[in-house]
Amino acid sequence: MTQGTDPIHPLDWHDTHTPVSRRFDDPFFSLQDGLAETQHVFLAGNDLPERLRPGFHIAELGFGTGLNLLAAWAMFRTTGLSGQLNFTSFEAFPMSAPDIMRAQAAFPALAPLAAILAPFWAKGATRIDLPDLKVNLVYGDARQTVPSWSGRADAWFLDGFAPAKNPELWEPALLQAVHDHSASFATAATYTAAGAVRRGLEAAGFVVTRVQGFGRKRHMTRAVRSE
Repeated sequence: MTQGTDPIHPLDWHDTHTPVSRRFDDPFFSLQDGLAETQHVFLAGNDLPERLRPGFHIAELGFGTGLNLLAAWAMFRTTGLSGQLNFTSFEAFPMSAPDIMRAQAAFPALAPLAAILAPFWAKGATRIDLPDLKVNLVYGDARQTVPSWSGRADAWFLDGFAPAKNPELWEPALLQAVHDHSASFATAATYTAAGAVRRGLEAAGFVVTRVQGFGRKRHMTRAVRSE
């Protein structure tokens, strides 16, 4: 691994394009195939693209490299739907713009979309409004920012670092806030099948199932708001 160049979120780099958080000692995406992981866990895990419609709202815990945003936007474009995909992401420890762009370069299939967003990251934008995409980045501790958010999501990407290394992002009170800021019959998906996470989602009011995970992970978690 090589050290990053004074990022906001201190990083090391594995195989040039895969960032590893020094704060949490955890990679931002699968070393095996980050895009395939996103497609399996967060897109398929939320029954996407089948559920998409104009104005569909995805919310995310942990913006990281922006890979999930790019993958969701690419998927939305393949549907031919009119209107915008709404995407709100909560992030406490943002990466620098150069590091975001370096990490996204690992996914050439997403390069055209990454190029559209790169100038926004360079300017430090937290809101982006394009013909088919509306982005809102909310910086700060999600335990405060999610409860105070005025929105409701149709799908949640729960993409914090591993619960053992980043327990704050999996606390029961935060999972309750996720439920409370979900639309009727909203879904949530995460790569982890940790018992504490599943119990927290169930206690919040979600119907929780353990399903096949990505790659070497045997299981992941899917949750549905029951009303």
